[in-house]
Amino acid sequence: MLHTTLIGAPLLAAHLNRSNWVVVDCRFELSDTEAGRRAYAVSRIPGARYAHLDEDLSSAVIPGKTGRHPLPDAQKLAARLGQWGIDASTQVVAYDAQSGATAARLWWLLRWLGHEAVAVLDGGWDAWSAGGYSIESGPAATPLPRVFTPRLRPELAADAAAVEALRQDPAFALVDVRAPERYRGEVEPIDPVAGHIEGAINLPFADNLQHGRFRPAEALREHYEQATAHKPAQRVVFYCGSGVTACHGILAYAHAGLGDALLYPGSWSEWIAVNEMQ
Repeated sequence: MLHTTLIGAPLLAAHLNRSNWVVVDCRFELSDTEAGRRAYAVSRIPGARYAHLDEDLSSAVIPGKTGRHPLPDAQKLAARLGQWGIDASTQVVAYDAQSGATAARLWWLLRWLGHEAVAVLDGGWDAWSAGGYSIESGPAATPLPRVFTPRLRPELAADAAAVEALRQDPAFALVDVRAPERYRGEVEPIDPVAGHIEGAINLPFADNLQHGRFRPAEALREHYEQATAHKPAQRVVFYCGSGVTACHGILAYAHAGLGDALLYPGSWSEWIAVNEMQ
């Protein structure tokens, strides 16, 4: 049985020692980009590999052309996944300490590379540690490498040109998952320009959660169907500040049984960079 959206801590614990399961720690903080790696060294789910948002799950920023977290090169990411012991037969489980806000990025990237067997640990590190499950510390063991062969699914992403067209088309829904005050342009703690893409609706990713875990699938389904006026998945596009937390919305949308919505990877940080250069 493949796990393709969310998985609970009890089920992960029951499969933790299986050779075809790989856990990836995605803890990360924008304010301190090494905090996640330090936390991983201190304590982690046994056997977990560590994925750094900037180094592993993004490529280098090109000023004036990209957002803050451009998509990684597919072949480089595939090589890194292979180094972590992941191949086509592997069930991957990603977790973080932010209720899936960063882990969902790895979830989306693996699906973009054609790997369906990937899920996010519901409740993340907090659910695992609070549940009294086993914890590992000290130097991590080197995993046995495998060969990960990507089968790229470019249809899961929309670029800036596509967003410019669809935002003016009532048949599409463009969803901004940032906090309401950022969407409204009242505050902007990260990017140099405040506001949102004209035509976008605001569905904050925090609304996917209840007490640090994802809301029931039925509640999420009702939430997204009403907000997007029942538009099909291929006409719903999510974005955020840099293409990371938007994946949280796409994960919740998929967990609701609504299909594969699209990601605008560059998101607001690319949008303002591209439009400022014109």
